[in-house]
Amino acid sequence: MPLLDHFHPPLSEERHWEGFHSKWANALVDALNEDLLPPGYFAEPHIHFGARVEIDAATFRRRSPAGAAEAPAAVATAPVRTWTPPEPTVVLPTAFPDTFEVRVVNTDAGPTLVAAIELVSPGNKDRPEQRRSFALKCGSYLVQGVGLIVVDVVTARHANLHDDMVRLLPDGDALLFPAQPSLYAAAYRPIRREDKDEVDTWLTPLAVGQRLPVLPLALTVEICLPVDLETTYIDACRKLRLA
Repeated sequence: MPLLDHFHPPLSEERHWEGFHSKWANALVDALNEDLLPPGYFAEPHIHFGARVEIDAATFRRRSPAGAAEAPAAVATAPVRTWTPPEPTVVLPTAFPDTFEVRVVNTDAGPTLVAAIELVSPGNKDRPEQRRSFALKCGSYLVQGVGLIVVDVVTARHANLHDDMVRLLPDGDALLFPAQPSLYAAAYRPIRREDKDEVDTWLTPLAVGQRLPVLPLALTVEICLPVDLETTYIDACRKLRLA
């Protein structure tokens, strides 16, 4: 089925894009675990909106209700010891990215992240600091040798996050996405050739009304899986009664 616009009317007035992204991530997990991943690997979804962390000293205290009976001595526990650090030397500004992500883990030598699929959210494309945060996250995966797919179907923002990521590299302007589409899918395979570290990259522009591609998800240098974005997209739409 053709790619729908989940971020503008009429669909955006009827359904929440967050629900679709969550369902699509789970459809990708199902496809990987049921059909694609070899023994010793598993996929799982990781979904959250930014950090959403705020310090509240009250959450570290637990007061007994007035008149409550004392706990028996046999089950008494020592009070929690807390420590307040000194004032920080400097506070670094940052932006914690939204995450709609599928992680692939290899269990052969202990749980090790080997690949990830990122579904871009509007928040990832919103402001320069959010785009940079997302780009740094993706770049950190690649320098650790983690295979990566990025899928951007967000029509409400027009940034290209592949370009934000490669601009972090020396001579990154030579690696920009041709024509800089605001909707795209990209796959990245970190690889070492002749003592040189490289990232094989597959770039595919997307458009509302068109089909989605099959992209390679690299688990190792030798193992790449064909991730069918179209099939998983249709599955998510069907289960949410969008198709």
